[in-house]
This record gives sequence, structure tokens and C-alpha cells, in this order.
Amino acid sequence: MLNKERVRLGIAPIAWTNDDMPDLGKENTFEQCVSEMALAGFTGSEVGNKYPKDPEVLKKALELRGVEICNQWFSSFLLTKPFEEVEKEFRAQLTFLKAMGSKIIGASEQSYSVQGQMETPVFGHKYVMNEEEWNTLCQGLNKLGKIAKDEYGISLTFHHHMGTVVQTAEETECLMEGTDPEYVSLLFDSGHFAYCGEDPVAMVTKYVDRIKHVHLKDIRPEVVEKVKAEDMSFLAGVRAGAFTIPGDGCVDFDSIFKVLEEADYAGYMVVEAEQDPAKANPLEYAIRARKFIAEKTGL
Repeated sequence: MLNKERVRLGIAPIAWTNDDMPDLGKENTFEQCVSEMALAGFTGSEVGNKYPKDPEVLKKALELRGVEICNQWFSSFLLTKPFEEVEKEFRAQLTFLKAMGSKIIGASEQSYSVQGQMETPVFGHKYVMNEEEWNTLCQGLNKLGKIAKDEYGISLTFHHHMGTVVQTAEETECLMEGTDPEYVSLLFDSGHFAYCGEDPVAMVTKYVDRIKHVHLKDIRPEVVEKVKAEDMSFLAGVRAGAFTIPGDGCVDFDSIFKVLEEADYAGYMVVEAEQDPAKANPLEYAIRARKFIAEKTGL
């Protein structure tokens, strides 16, 4: 069983309203979203576009429901923007997260990313970095991570992601080897490794000592095969139901939880399963996910 004193459970608002495709869940309000998170038994949330931008307003709404912000996505463009520009945006987000009491920021390199392109197939079209670009990315992340840790008390975790320059096991390994463990940790996402054909259990085992944030996400393999066969984009795959909650797909969560337990993992585990809320009722799926995690981990 995982340690209740060290592991906390969160859920992402993307199940209620999709920031990349705002028509998915446009009817769901911020208040409904965070109320249902709490009702389902989660104490942590990541940040969605409908969330109030004023930390005091957001904090009050969350405290009423016993919820806190545990992480926020950060789009870095270290390959295609001047570092100073990225740093300015990064500091602004760190200031917000520090005000919210969060200890984690989740960065994803979005230069050349196809994840948000509705017409670009997600398989076979991702950008592959050369050696110089790898150096630029890793050195930039080290700098950002140092700023986050030394000046804000926040840990930078890197989010490998479908359609981006860091998607595969090999690319994740290059990133981990090229960055300083003191300043750059891994945001482990079970669903993204499974989606691109990697073994999530092997990756959590290899990098458990570098993992500071976990996304619990399952995949429906038959939908992923359809995405591949029909040259669908990442976003079209989301609409088709490629992702789902833990326990509703093919990912081996028993083994993942065992690895985290044996390593005495401390931090948040966040259910992040973007689906069409008209097809997958967010509250229903949140309750199902919470029940599954309780049964498997004792949390």
C-alpha cells in the first residue's frame, strides 16, 4: 500500500473542459468542476483555463472545497524562442503557483509540437531534434529548474508528451541524462508512454528516483490503433476516446503502483484522462477512478 502521509491524490480539470478543444465541456463551469473533484474524493487539482487568474479568488474557491493546486502545465519554447522570453513567462507562472502554495510546475517543450494540430497525424510526424537542439533544451531546462528551485521553492518536472520533441522512451532517457537531477525531475505519465508503444512499467522502474509528479492515465488500445491506422491527429484521438481513467484500459497499474510503493514515492498522483465529457460524464469517471485507486493502493 502507498503511504497516505506521503502521497496525495489529484485530478485534472481537462476531464470537465478541454483547454485545447474548448467545445468539449464548454457547458461545465469552474465551480461545477472543482465541486465534483471534491465530491469524488480528490484533494488536488491542476489548473484549467476557466480557473480564476487571481490567486486569492481561486484560493478561496478551492479552500471551500478542500482542494489545492498541485501543478500547472507550462509550455516552454526553448528551441524556438529567446531564453529570456521563456524565462519571463516561466517566472510569471512560478509567481502564481507560489501564491497558490504549489510545489510543482510541469514543463513540456512545445517547439515544433504537433499535439495541438487538428489535421496533423500524431504518428510519424513528430519533430526529431539534432544534437545542438538537445543541448539547447537540456541547458535551458537546467536554468529554468534552478530558478524554480532556488528562487521559488518549486520543482520543475518535465512532461514527456505525444507529438512533442520528447515522446519516446529513448528521448526521455536523453533528457534525463542531459539534465541535472537537482533541477529537473520527471513528470511520469503512464498514458503517454503506453500511447506511443513504450512500456510504462519499465519507465517508472528506471526513473522512479527522478519522478516528482505522476499522471495516472489509461489508454484504449483499440482506439490508439485506429488513430494510427487512419492517420488521426492527437486531438482527434482524444475526441475518439484514446484516453481514459486508470483501470478502464490496458495499462498495468498494479505494477506501476508497486514500483512507486517500493520506492516510497512522495508527491501527487493525478488522474488526467482527457475525454469528451458528453460521452464520459466527468463526475462518474472521477468517482470510478477514485474507487480504483483506493482498491489498488489503499489511499
